[in-house]
Amino acid sequence: MNKYILSIAACILFNLSNFQAQTIPQEYFDLVKKADSLYTIKDYKNSAFNYSMAFKAHGWKAMSKNRYDAACSWSMANYPDSAFFNLERIANLMGYSNYDHIIIDNDLVPLHADKRWNSLIEKVKQNKEQKEAKMNKPLVAKLDSIHNDDQAIRSKVGDVEKELGRDSKEVKAMWKEMHIKDSINLIKVVEILDKYGWLGADVVGGIGNMTLFLVIQHSDLQTQLKYLPMMREAVKNKNASPSDIALLEDRVLMRQGKKQIYGSQISRNKNGEFYVAALADPDNVDKLRAEMNLQPLAEYVKRWDIVWDVEQHKKQMPELEKELEKSKY
Repeated sequence: MNKYILSIAACILFNLSNFQAQTIPQEYFDLVKKADSLYTIKDYKNSAFNYSMAFKAHGWKAMSKNRYDAACSWSMANYPDSAFFNLERIANLMGYSNYDHIIIDNDLVPLHADKRWNSLIEKVKQNKEQKEAKMNKPLVAKLDSIHNDDQAIRSKVGDVEKELGRDSKEVKAMWKEMHIKDSINLIKVVEILDKYGWLGADVVGGIGNMTLFLVIQHSDLQTQLKYLPMMREAVKNKNASPSDIALLEDRVLMRQGKKQIYGSQISRNKNGEFYVAALADPDNVDKLRAEMNLQPLAEYVKRWDIVWDVEQHKKQMPELEKELEKSKY
């Protein structure tokens, strides 16, 4: 093993802030994943049916994003009634407000001629206006721009690494550019935090609120230590996500050479294989994750092709602790 701590962006996590992760059966996540895969190969009808089975597995409850994706599959499969059912549900009951996206989403074009479309869009527009009524729009725009800078290269570097290798000059150049952008973004975000404090989504929008976290998560240890107490207070005041601070807490602990709490930090060995970095309490990690609205660790680590085995993790602890010391800043 060698030191390689993966930078994990919040945008790739399941943020279960609308309802507790521990209440969702694993079957829900498995079926949603299958539905996503079927959508990718354009098997829209079976994708839609798998979304429905996922919702049924959870007592017909679902995350807004999954209902939206289900509507896209139903729309492309030419089942407009089912598509509108899901869209109207998130618009009327869940406050869906992403007007700018829904009006240009190609998956929903088959619904545009339906008489229900205009009333749906009007409701989404109303939700957007209500949500933005108290927002600081200049800050929303500024943080949206910072978010784009933060994520632009990060969203591409994985694919380039798979194609050319992690030690290729192209990947190294991307990481160098990423660090430069991080430094510039940090100056902008620190200015906001020092002036306004940790602003909630009601003031800067969901993306803006996430961006405050992302930029601090990608900053140096001293900056993280400085703003960690502010973020803890923001979580208490519901101005920051528990799942986000869990990642920051883990990142700070790792950089101090300490074991992480929530298992959010993934390392890579010299063979390029990913593994869960040393945990303070591996037996209770899922309980701790659930308290922070995080999905079970076994599900979370699948994206890195890791099979979570708590007993194996404990057996490897001496070696993991040695690697942890190398991670210390």
